[in-house]
Amino acid sequence: MTEPLTAREYRDLVSDALRDAAEADTRRPTAHTLFMPDSHRTALYVDNTVVQGGRGVGKTFWYRSLLDGDLRGFAADEYRIARLRRLNVAPGHGADPKIDCYPSHLVLRNLVEEGAPPYEIWYTVLLTALGQAELKDLPEWRDKVAWVRANASTAQRTIEQADQQARDANTVHLLVFDALEHLHGDREQADRLVAGILQLALQMRIGTRNIRFKVFIRPDMFDGAKHHFPDASKLSGNAARLEWSQTDLYGLLFHCLGNGEGEPSARFRRLIGGWEDDAGGLRYVPPMALRNDERAQLDLFEQIADPFMGANFRKGRPYTWLPNHLMDGREQVSPRSFLHALFEAAEATRFERPSHDRALHHQAIRKGVQSASEIRVYEVSEDTPWVSLAIEPLNGCQVPIEEPKVIGIWKERDLSAALRADSAQYTQADGPEFVRTGPRHPDDLPRLVEELIDLGVMRRRRDLRLDLPDVYRIAFRVGRRGGVPMSAG
Repeated sequence: MTEPLTAREYRDLVSDALRDAAEADTRRPTAHTLFMPDSHRTALYVDNTVVQGGRGVGKTFWYRSLLDGDLRGFAADEYRIARLRRLNVAPGHGADPKIDCYPSHLVLRNLVEEGAPPYEIWYTVLLTALGQAELKDLPEWRDKVAWVRANASTAQRTIEQADQQARDANTVHLLVFDALEHLHGDREQADRLVAGILQLALQMRIGTRNIRFKVFIRPDMFDGAKHHFPDASKLSGNAARLEWSQTDLYGLLFHCLGNGEGEPSARFRRLIGGWEDDAGGLRYVPPMALRNDERAQLDLFEQIADPFMGANFRKGRPYTWLPNHLMDGREQVSPRSFLHALFEAAEATRFERPSHDRALHHQAIRKGVQSASEIRVYEVSEDTPWVSLAIEPLNGCQVPIEEPKVIGIWKERDLSAALRADSAQYTQADGPEFVRTGPRHPDDLPRLVEELIDLGVMRRRRDLRLDLPDVYRIAFRVGRRGGVPMSAG
């Protein structure tokens, strides 16, 4: 019989398994890290073109997993999607530099400045992925795009032949797109480039049987592209969303603990029992109860963490308190934030309460949420720099807060002028470039509220007052009416 893990052993296991959780975009997916929530199944349907998700929810993870034949095989078995085994997958755009597959950020900028229509750029990327012979001999993307424009009939025949060959072989050519926020520094141009991808994706979906696109995209970027390609809404009907339920998050945690390196993870698996050894130890699959059963997850988590967030149940239970305080305005939790908060909680407990009888002290969990909040604000500020300008004037206020009061504060600070100035950035690469990074309507403050709500940074309560989710409120140092400081017990 396996001896239970001590608090210290659980603490070490959590720290070791989650150490790189905040660096998910830089880690390559492996069989060990491949956790597949039931809710993500539709994202892998070959005919579901658009997969929406915010920062840190798994877009890049699934993009890279689809490019890996072995990981696609695991997903085909887990989700019972046999078609995943019959794919020819190529990258259409991503964070990794692949100049032979798609143009880089700088090359894209130059193509746009030279007047290349976005549709033609992506049409060229598709033809390159399909192996158009003439394009292989042209190293420069401007020459590739020019060839496609001058040889439209030949290009179309390549599409038709590739579609027929794939049909005869019972396969599908799938072009996958990720990291679209890096397409162009100018938000308007980025929207146009995304619209070009969606336009071509829709054409392939309607005009071919075996050529498909899969576009991993933030919801706000999908909405922005619709202004330049209204037919993008035709892709909304079967669009998937990468969302994480509470049981998904804890299922991911237990998957990470059981797929770590060394004897501690092996002891954890033996202690729990019911794990499946997938492909000879390449991947360990948690028992169904640890993936989907709230009661089983709660019982196990309370062996790792304090049962309450204070002296008694009135302070809340960590199992629900943690995801509730990491939720954005759309009631979504980033798994990256969740795992990072737990890692920080383990580290804080180790240094401040090493003899505690649980791996995670409730005060350390609060500190973990504070750290995750700071990272979340950094991420949203990196993706949409203007958000910090809009929220920082509310520092010292308390939420919920009336919308007219927010707009009044913004007017006092002349936020519209600040947004315009911040968005008028210049870079010195190949000469000055005017870059617009701000909101679409900096002078229309009520529409600015709606944009923040769409991003999940704000939410509107039933009484119409505005609120900030804790995952943003804490780092922005905005108070809550009737609340207590995060550091309080």
